[in-house]
Amino acid sequence: MNHEEYKNALIQLNSWAHAYYVLDAPLATDEEYDKLYHAVLDYENKNPSLIDAASPTQRVGGEVLEAFVKAAHLSRMWSMEDVFNEQDLDEWIERVYKTKRDFTFYCEPKFDGASLNLIYENGILKQAVTRGDGVQGEDVTNNIKTIRSIPLRVNYDKIIEIRGEVVIKKDDFEELNKEREANNEPPFANPRNAAAGSLRQLDPAITASRKLIFCPWGVGHNSLEFSFLSQKMDFVYSLGFMKPPMRLTCKSVNEVHKLYDTFIKKRDEIPMMMDGMVVKIDEITLQEELGYTAKYPRWMVAFKFPPLERSTQILSISLQVGRTGAVTPVANLKPIDIDGVTVERATLHNFDEIDRKDIRVGDFVTIIRSGDVIPKIIQVQKSKRNGNEEIPKRPVNCPVCGGELLDEGALIKCQNLKCDARAQASLIFFASKQALNIDGLGKEIIKSLYNAGFIRNIADIFSLKTEQLLTLEGFKTKKAQNILKAIADTKKSELWRVVNALGIEHIGETASKKIARNFGLSFMNASEEELNAIDGFGVQMVKSFMEFSRVNKELIDKLLLLIEPSADKHEIAPNLLKGKSIVLTGVLSVSRESVKEFLESMGAKISSSVSSKTNFVVYGEDAGSKYDKALSLGVSLMNESEFKQFLHENGLKTDVFA
Repeated sequence: MNHEEYKNALIQLNSWAHAYYVLDAPLATDEEYDKLYHAVLDYENKNPSLIDAASPTQRVGGEVLEAFVKAAHLSRMWSMEDVFNEQDLDEWIERVYKTKRDFTFYCEPKFDGASLNLIYENGILKQAVTRGDGVQGEDVTNNIKTIRSIPLRVNYDKIIEIRGEVVIKKDDFEELNKEREANNEPPFANPRNAAAGSLRQLDPAITASRKLIFCPWGVGHNSLEFSFLSQKMDFVYSLGFMKPPMRLTCKSVNEVHKLYDTFIKKRDEIPMMMDGMVVKIDEITLQEELGYTAKYPRWMVAFKFPPLERSTQILSISLQVGRTGAVTPVANLKPIDIDGVTVERATLHNFDEIDRKDIRVGDFVTIIRSGDVIPKIIQVQKSKRNGNEEIPKRPVNCPVCGGELLDEGALIKCQNLKCDARAQASLIFFASKQALNIDGLGKEIIKSLYNAGFIRNIADIFSLKTEQLLTLEGFKTKKAQNILKAIADTKKSELWRVVNALGIEHIGETASKKIARNFGLSFMNASEEELNAIDGFGVQMVKSFMEFSRVNKELIDKLLLLIEPSADKHEIAPNLLKGKSIVLTGVLSVSRESVKEFLESMGAKISSSVSSKTNFVVYGEDAGSKYDKALSLGVSLMNESEFKQFLHENGLKTDVFA
């Protein structure tokens, strides 16, 4: 084989692969493909410097990574707003009508998988990045090259981001789980988890063994000169990507609803897991005019399918202990399949809820599950009772440590702070994204460290050593060092983050910010009277904080020495916002949280409801009942532009609205 024959062989192999993996219409036998593939491989072994980046031999293999690295998207990768019924969809459309009435909708399936961003440059797949936080994700390029429905080369030289969903077909998911069970490995909970887990394998060979496919649904950074999104997607499909089984442009709302009904009827026929229909504005100029909220594009929504109901039986009731000691009853169910997910458990919330619904062990019940919503029992089928059902007894001892439980009615709580369940849960929360966000220190690693005796409380995290981490399965030096660096990076964290990470019952992010702002590093010495004086603090919050501070003072003092958090307390100079009660409503052009933080830093009190005590309401687009109530009460109203002018005229400087 000479180089020209090699190039022609690549064209032939990629054409066969596209027909097999994308079009599901094979053009060659396995024998023909393998024979030509090995001829190409033989040429490349003899001429390694001439290997083409788009060669099928470059898909499988690659070195095993020790950890994934972060990578930035060229443009933000947004999430979608969910709507769950026709009324919600119609309300979204009415909001669009305020800008323009004559436009078309572009509708396509919403597949349930792992979102991915592909970056092509000079026609070559340069990088593949998971969604992450929308600004940056993880570089999974090595793994993506093993997915046959993703072209390594496209006929387009400019830089372009092609976005879509990595999914696994329902039949392939079932086969994968059978293999895992045969190998004594835990099965994946659902196809989405299987796709996401396969995508994030450090060994590309494992990803290659899973039958993943890529379904494009949009473009990010691009310089395509099309007027409609549907035209852009036609172009994407022309590059060799898989088309969805159904997609349509609709002129009327009625057409959208009819298509949605069609999607629901055909959902079982489509080989991939589908949990809704995406509705987008087709005109790109209108998309740009509508813009974005802090979280979502205003020009698209995910019209989710209705929750599925199934009937099953409660086999037993077990108890879970959370980080605050709260004991939650959980129903263990006779396994039932709901939309491709095997459901075996459903939360019962608390024993008051069990009494209210008259739930008994042995009962047949109706459960629902919608998307990521935890399965829940909506009805007891009392007509099926035979008299052998058992009324569950309220527990008096902790199921984990055996300690005496505090029964406060709806809340049953383990008071033992050394209870293994409480300790592990508090460690997991402390390191989680919503707390100190210690990258790499996830739930399973914390459990392993706890079981090995390396950590017993949150302060122990800061004493971890490389050699301890290396004793854990799957750890190498670089991975251990990355975790230790992430722990070290929490040094000088904002005080409110540390307070929030403590996981004090009833004390969330907002309350943590108020505590840090009012008391600084002396927050542990705050009196009951001082806490009661904080706007929004109720009796339960104060009692919970006081109890936690008293019992854990020594541990928290040690933690503050280790982290040295930056104190938030500051004296607020007199200004026109200090002490004012302000309500924010509607969609602002900037993050509502950033506006809230600024107002609180000026001493304002942010309220969630309008009353006669409200000083003024700041409103954005689609302001609803709060706006109306402010009008009826005669409360001062300012739109975003007027509020910015108010700040400027009164010398209150901020870059929030810049």
